[in-house]
Amino acid sequence: MEEEIANKQIILKNFITGTPKESDMELREGKIGIRVPAGSGVVLVKNLYLSCDPYLRGRMRENYNSYIPPFQPNSVIEGFGVAKVVDSDDPDFAVGDFVEGMTGWEEYSLIVKAGMLRKIEMNDVPLSYHVGLLGMPGFTAYAGFYEVCCPKKGESVFVSAASGAVGQLVGQLAKLYGCYVVGSASTNQKIDLLKNKLGFDEAFNYREEPDLNAALKRYFPSGIDIYFDNVGGAMLDAVLLNMRLRGRIAVCGMVSQHGTNSEGIRNLFSLIPKRIRMQGFLQSDYQHLFPQFLDCMASYYRQGKIVYIEDMSEGLESAPAAFVGLFSGKNVGKQVVCISRE
Repeated sequence: MEEEIANKQIILKNFITGTPKESDMELREGKIGIRVPAGSGVVLVKNLYLSCDPYLRGRMRENYNSYIPPFQPNSVIEGFGVAKVVDSDDPDFAVGDFVEGMTGWEEYSLIVKAGMLRKIEMNDVPLSYHVGLLGMPGFTAYAGFYEVCCPKKGESVFVSAASGAVGQLVGQLAKLYGCYVVGSASTNQKIDLLKNKLGFDEAFNYREEPDLNAALKRYFPSGIDIYFDNVGGAMLDAVLLNMRLRGRIAVCGMVSQHGTNSEGIRNLFSLIPKRIRMQGFLQSDYQHLFPQFLDCMASYYRQGKIVYIEDMSEGLESAPAAFVGLFSGKNVGKQVVCISRE
């Protein structure tokens, strides 16, 4: 009889509407075999770090029609993670290897599509950074800034949700490129981090600004060349009034639109007279650049040119609260859940 071990899992109870709640998810305990079948080509991993990302909200919606299929009720939530190989029937992965890729919100996962895993070979970078700095958020910042924003030295760059997983890196990349950079965030603690640790030229707490249009005019008296949008909503509407001629807007995320009271954009007409290019994108569009990104970002990190801030929650049971906190700005930096440090 195949030996099995307990496997705690985070389950999506049902499809949701509006902003996610902790009660939409549930901690359950299942069983999993500790050996993979010969000839199966699958890999069994022990999950160490899980990435909490806003895009997962979309996958919790019924009839979600997008680039990735929705979760199903009573199924394990999945997302990017760092794991250690426990058993393998894939020649590319050996027992003891550390890997990064799509895994489950559970203690152990059986990875059927092992080709979606990437072996981690950098031993001088914290393992958790492979779901942030050197993972999907880092690559999103890299591809979005260089490929979508098409920056020029000396341009004015605005980043919303600037202390988050992606925004903190966009701002630092822009500074290294020679741009003037301003970020917005939801607390004064985050503003302090942006200005004094991440090197932004200026930053403001959008919750303390009664008029976002006036705030942007204060920080960008000559207008904005590049806007890296992580929030959409009222901020995007105000930015459209403050863009410069032939400005670029990279639409990375719209976290403000995940609730039930989201409003439409009124100032899209600004795109026409200002000849603004506004483009949505996915990091997966630029996978051919991933090796280049890894070399670049790892080099910046080793040289101390890039700082990365994590918000680490301990234990699988903390995952629902960590995820829900993304939508109210509770996290300071990249939200990660540590399941095990082994």
